[in-house]
Amino acid sequence: MSLENKKILLIVGGGISAYKSLDLIRLLQRKKWSIKVILTKSGKKFVTSLSISSLLKNRVFEDTFDEKTKGKIDHIALSRWADLVLVMPATANLISKLSRGGADDLASTVILASNKETFLSPAMNVRMWLHKATQKNIKTLIEYGYKFIGPEEGTMACGEFGKGKMSSPRQILSFIEKFFKNKNYLIKKKIKAVVTSGPTREYLDPIRYITNESSGKQGYEIALELSRLGIKTTLVSGPSNISYDKNIKVKKVTSGKQMLDAVKKSLPADIAVCAAAVSDFKPREFKKHKIKKQQNVNEIQIEKNSDILSFLGTNNRYRPKILVGFSAETENIIKNSKIKLEEKFCDFIIANDVSKSDFGFNKDQNEITIIDKNGKTEKIKKSSKKFIASVIAKKIVKTFLSNEKKFN
Repeated sequence: MSLENKKILLIVGGGISAYKSLDLIRLLQRKKWSIKVILTKSGKKFVTSLSISSLLKNRVFEDTFDEKTKGKIDHIALSRWADLVLVMPATANLISKLSRGGADDLASTVILASNKETFLSPAMNVRMWLHKATQKNIKTLIEYGYKFIGPEEGTMACGEFGKGKMSSPRQILSFIEKFFKNKNYLIKKKIKAVVTSGPTREYLDPIRYITNESSGKQGYEIALELSRLGIKTTLVSGPSNISYDKNIKVKKVTSGKQMLDAVKKSLPADIAVCAAAVSDFKPREFKKHKIKKQQNVNEIQIEKNSDILSFLGTNNRYRPKILVGFSAETENIIKNSKIKLEEKFCDFIIANDVSKSDFGFNKDQNEITIIDKNGKTEKIKKSSKKFIASVIAKKIVKTFLSNEKKFN
């Protein structure tokens, strides 16, 4: 996938910065990229359809029910045509509409129907940007997979100064080019990742086993996000009720040993994320028949289970370039996680408190602290596991690409 002949669907929103769309179109044309434009009803207040079509030498799309479509359904055809959807300016109103899944015009319908990456370049007054409602909507959109370009800090059309100014056309182009280059690099180099998720079951007898409350959601979301960023991802999952995305290769396992074996078969890998909550202990012996109450329970002996993270961290032959571990703790969260980081030779450890009832194991939300091998910490407050996965995946890819540039 080269940077030539890219196809950009540009949606022009209703803000005074809409006039900058003409400059962006010129920049995209210099790249010899194909451009199609949707002009929103409010966008027409700031830039005309004629000015855009004159630059494009092509029609501008405005209405969901356009008689010129000749049987094509625009909101589907436009989305499938594009390599990327870009909204500029993304106003507070449009961001609000998208966050609740609104689809009352061509622009919002195309975005909702899109199967491509969607980038939003916000522009609004600083108070509108900082408003809790806007920030909540932005967080929701990030959880949905939208990507944001800007905004910048500066003097606005209203005369006030602060964050909310739309990124310049050159900044927007640079951001898009970098996105394509990074994704192309990961795809071209066939970068591979293996992610573990979910619990394991260590059977004592045919009906009883040692396990935990892990649902596998956090690991799955990380695998999904890595895949979206262009990385060939294998998910090794313990027992879970998740409906897996078809773009991810999934290996289903039950026990810790099976998970370790599946991970070994997935190697070599450039990136490994051990998010699974592998049972630390397993019974020394599996009883073929149900253990009766009358039997002496002291006969049940346990031993340590397979340590997948340690295997990956200490085995020079198999160690990935980036190794990420998870540390599920109930006390001394950071202290215990830092010890694990050092003992397992990880690049990052994700510390999460599993003693809380409103996030963590078997919940849709989580709260984590990312700790790197230099001891630097980054806390992500209670958020959806999808949002947390996007933060972790972005950090992994950024570190991976940075390391590649150092050694290439």
